[in-house]
Amino acid sequence: MKLTDKKIYLASKSPRRRELLRQVGVEFELLMLRADPARGVDVSEDALPAEDPYAYVARVAREKGAFAWNMLQMRRQPLRPVLTADTTVTLDGEILGKPADNAEAVAMLERLSGRSHEVMTSVAIHAERVIDQITQVSTVRFAKLTPAQIKAYCATTEPYDKAGGYGIQGLAALFVEHIEGSHSGIMGLPLFETAILLRKAGYSV
Repeated sequence: MKLTDKKIYLASKSPRRRELLRQVGVEFELLMLRADPARGVDVSEDALPAEDPYAYVARVAREKGAFAWNMLQMRRQPLRPVLTADTTVTLDGEILGKPADNAEAVAMLERLSGRSHEVMTSVAIHAERVIDQITQVSTVRFAKLTPAQIKAYCATTEPYDKAGGYGIQGLAALFVEHIEGSHSGIMGLPLFETAILLRKAGYSV
């Protein structure tokens, strides 16, 4: 399945999202938003006071899309639909972001061990005639992990650029007992919902 000889912009630095779009034949051009705190960020990913995880992930995806669209106009680049997404992991109503170091990664995996948690990915499309968004929620249940499993996993590079400190498409797949929802959504881009948004923007997927 391919878009009708058109491209979209993907405003995301996630390699998983790129892989998923390529998997279904969507052609895209990367539109990189600045995310280095030392140089300033284009869209803050900090949660607002008392903001619940669902509202948080939807707001961040939406703000990324609006910023990217405005950036295209300022740069006078060709106007194509902009696809943005944000993913968060939540446990007991708390947002689990990307671990800053080994100790934080270990602590996250210890909390997720033997329990169910939610993975929320919000996808937004911003185009000339369409601004829309879908937030997909999946439930993931981890097996009870041993300290040795957690230590070995956190010694790899996998946990440190992922919400919740793990990636289901990598070694952490061995931890997952059960999922309800979207496997691609847990990876960072629910493809069924993404296709709905692309069609609304006039693309055949």
